[in-house]
Amino acid sequence: MSLETHQNEVPRYIKVNAEDNVAIIVNSGGLKAGAEFPCGLKLVDDVPQGHKLALTDIEQNEQIIRYGEVIGHASVSILKGSWVKESYVILPTPPELDTLPIATKHVDPLPPLEGYTFEGYRNPDGSAGIKNILGISTSVQCVVGVLNFAVEQIKERILPKYPNVDDVVAINHAYGCGVAIQAPDAQIPIRTLQSLALHPNLGGEVLVVGLGCEKLRPERLVPDGQENHILSLQEQQGFGEMVQKIMDMAEERLKRLNKRVRVTCSASDLVIGLQCGGSDAFTGVTANPAVGYAADLFVRAGATVLFSEVTEVRDAVHLLTPRAVNNQVGQALISEMEWYDNYLKKGESDRSANPSPGNKKGGLVNVVEKSLGSIVKSGSSLISGVLSPGERAIQKGLLFASTPASDFVCGTLQLASGMHLQVFTTGRGTPYGLAMAPVIKVSTRTDLKEQWSDLIDINAGSIATGEATIEQVGWELFHFILDVASGRKQTWAEAWKLNNDLSLFNPAPIT
Repeated sequence: MSLETHQNEVPRYIKVNAEDNVAIIVNSGGLKAGAEFPCGLKLVDDVPQGHKLALTDIEQNEQIIRYGEVIGHASVSILKGSWVKESYVILPTPPELDTLPIATKHVDPLPPLEGYTFEGYRNPDGSAGIKNILGISTSVQCVVGVLNFAVEQIKERILPKYPNVDDVVAINHAYGCGVAIQAPDAQIPIRTLQSLALHPNLGGEVLVVGLGCEKLRPERLVPDGQENHILSLQEQQGFGEMVQKIMDMAEERLKRLNKRVRVTCSASDLVIGLQCGGSDAFTGVTANPAVGYAADLFVRAGATVLFSEVTEVRDAVHLLTPRAVNNQVGQALISEMEWYDNYLKKGESDRSANPSPGNKKGGLVNVVEKSLGSIVKSGSSLISGVLSPGERAIQKGLLFASTPASDFVCGTLQLASGMHLQVFTTGRGTPYGLAMAPVIKVSTRTDLKEQWSDLIDINAGSIATGEATIEQVGWELFHFILDVASGRKQTWAEAWKLNNDLSLFNPAPIT
């Protein structure tokens, strides 16, 4: 889109809720002071795209409202038509956890969606995978260099003989030794590694490479504890034998994986992760509502949908606890919020550490506004369960999988929960990807899709310009997910082999 086209655009803003006294600028490149909207409102200041303008005069200390919720209080008097800058918004107090309504929202269930399928790989435990990958786990970071060398050799010399296998992935991490292995919070990284070894895209094949003297014993990462799934490097005669043993053990498993073929599986077999990254002010009005619509469709189809990111839920948790299916689920959600409050407090940090500079450049003034936009991707279904960090999902429906907001840590923990693929919304843009699962990128703005046409899979920016509805983009995403799960389509991250490192969440001490 040319600069001339930008300048000739009719000034537009988006107001989400009738109670809102601010709105965000839609126009590419923002708008200059004096721009007049069709309703007659004139801008007092230059306002960048995605940033807020005051729809009314807002007095000092008066509430600033977006999404029908208070996102802060005015630090100064703000004139109608002015740019509502970050410095003008005082962060409000978070919802009190001990007074939240629980399981008070009654939702009439929508009819189930039946007949939707994908072509996947049936696993020995009855689950289904959407990829056919050999995963090789590590029990300690010390072995990573050797394993990475071996994996390169496997991909070059062995994998071509087994065309039905998609990839060989080293499940590397920075844990395993020099850690307080018995500390209560050590259960989080250990549980995460145990769950990653059982990921449905790995076909039930387990191989763990250990050193031999680490605190995290490799047998703890093997479901049945059998030593024939473990290779200890300290027992080998030098580097050459280490590499050869890894290659030999890998080939045994590649032979079995190569015999697998895709079969028709119900959409109810899917576990779909939802995440935001590089969010902006459009996230909560374009991409996340469309993702939420698709999430509701998959819940209706009997699938499992994970939403996460505690710090981007905490300030909107009062809108989620009423959606808990029962009191037990609601209390579990509150417990995860409380645990994270204490975690931040111990680190002498607080929720103001979120959002990032990029989020603010995209129009988000604080974590409250970010949270209100973030939770929209959970749709409208009742929340049927809560997972602690790294815990595997064993039930259907909409689940809150507790994770930090960090893209890499959240992605790792959602993989541990059994996520087949991830839907990732972004307004600022990120090339993030995962080796073990496809990542579908959904842009909040058409500008980003045009800028990154070979990185963005679905454009939700068309919702802001009125070219598409939330429902239309939601259905587009729904069908795209089934196509990616079936191997009929690739995400851009898959096509370019963009894979970020796994990043364990370890709140326990390092010794």
